[in-house]
Amino acid sequence: MPWRRSMSSAGVSPAGQAASRRLAEVDAGATVTEVAGWVVRARVRRPLSLRETVLVNGLFGEVIALERDLATIQVYEDTTGIAPGDPVVATGEPLTIELGPGLLGGIFDGIQRPLDALAAADGDFIGRGRRLPALDRMKLWCFEPLAQVGGDVHEGDVLGQVQETHALLHPIVVPPKINGRLLSIAPAGPRRVTDVVARVGEHELTLMQRWRARVPRPFRERLPLDAPLITGQRVFDTFFPLARGAAAAMPGGFGTGKTVTQHQLCRWAEASVIIFVGCGERGNEITQLVRDLPRLVDPRTHRFLAERSILIANTSNMPVSAREASLFTGATLGEYYRDLGYDVLLLADSISRWAEALREISGRLGEMPAEEGYPPYLSSALAAFYERAGNVTTLSGTRGSLTVITAISPPAGDVTEPVTRHAQRFVRAFWTLDRQLAAARAFPAVSTRNSYSDVPAGVSRWWSERVGPQWPALRTEAMAFLEEAARSEETARLVGTESLPERDRFLLRLADEFQARFLQQNAYDEADANCPPARQVELLEELMRKLRGAPASSPAGPAASSPPRSAP
Repeated sequence: MPWRRSMSSAGVSPAGQAASRRLAEVDAGATVTEVAGWVVRARVRRPLSLRETVLVNGLFGEVIALERDLATIQVYEDTTGIAPGDPVVATGEPLTIELGPGLLGGIFDGIQRPLDALAAADGDFIGRGRRLPALDRMKLWCFEPLAQVGGDVHEGDVLGQVQETHALLHPIVVPPKINGRLLSIAPAGPRRVTDVVARVGEHELTLMQRWRARVPRPFRERLPLDAPLITGQRVFDTFFPLARGAAAAMPGGFGTGKTVTQHQLCRWAEASVIIFVGCGERGNEITQLVRDLPRLVDPRTHRFLAERSILIANTSNMPVSAREASLFTGATLGEYYRDLGYDVLLLADSISRWAEALREISGRLGEMPAEEGYPPYLSSALAAFYERAGNVTTLSGTRGSLTVITAISPPAGDVTEPVTRHAQRFVRAFWTLDRQLAAARAFPAVSTRNSYSDVPAGVSRWWSERVGPQWPALRTEAMAFLEEAARSEETARLVGTESLPERDRFLLRLADEFQARFLQQNAYDEADANCPPARQVELLEELMRKLRGAPASSPAGPAASSPPRSAP
């Protein structure tokens, strides 16, 4: 009988999962022929599938190319010691993510190995080839059934629930692609994630699902972007709002405050679940993130933020292949909680390091490089990630959203480099961090001249209905003022402040006050760290009243050609 395996998908029963693990013990008939960093080539004598995961002499890897009887494998661990002739063992499935209760508060690497559990078992240094299940197999969850036996259930229907943390109730839903009659459901009581809690047709369902990391999870329909993601940061919410379910990019050089800004977003953004992907950053930054972020006090519950957050940590000295997978691991986790009906915020720091991993893997594969050495499919790879954001109707009929915010670290702050330029094509908000503002200790150091936001009609309507009908005109007036003040500042550099007309000198003074009172925000001050929308509008209205009392511009003055301000 010919030896062949099928690639697994979502909704695999525990018996099927066990069978896949047993297949992993079968030699694929492949041996290593070449090692180039984290890229390994093997000669195979039995079928392998593209994107199938394998074990290269015990090290976890993924098949990324097949040519006749040669398989190219990217290994997710250090390949030191791998030699030609070493065996390659197939697992029978692609890179698959475990989804279920127990994810919140967890710290994982790019391929969802639980770093805290590995540290407890092995110490600070993880052994080669060491793996543990992402979800704790021994922990008990108090399962509460909600469905009635005998009725028909469909993908996405709620079967029961468990209280995952104090901050979040975790519905147990029918996995995608499973429909049928509910033959049995477990009574209320403690259950492990691998315990069968329901039978739908021929399928045995547990508290846990499994899903391919690189395949977007299905939903019923994509909804319009009708509400903003309120962050509590004035410069974002008022001038460059991000719709809930959209994507944003935040480019900035070293020292411009990307990390502190992202911590602020984690703490104050109106999202139910926070997923932070540390992708290729320095080890000391990731260490500080792992130590400090979960201990932040959640303003919603006044408990630790870890109760509704997940960290994915990949430092710059980890294998680049795991770094490349980390974004898709984070997106899969975000889509899962989105499908449970929650608003999810996914932050990635930084996508530049992820693109560098693509470049390194592409170079080792001998692919033809494009601009600045990046692979020619950089744009499509970015699109595959950003397009996983969305505001959707889930399979169960509820609304859920996944909002994506990515930090970009362009070399020398050059926003014309390929990663930044391609990211601009797929995001709705572009928040440029300015090095000069950061040097002046004006945080968040967002450049109002080099940032922009595509504000959907639904977001403007939300502000008008919830805060006040004057918001669109007030925002337009303030943006025109900032542009006019910037032109006056450029003129002052040429001719000096004393040579400016009276109105221009007034604009410069008001611009300094505007920077200090509105654009600048102290992340460590309890009163100023978060600014609700109503307070933002009140403060903006107060500053604009001062502008309306400004001296009239001179016909010959430098501001004479500026566009008229919108009526308040």
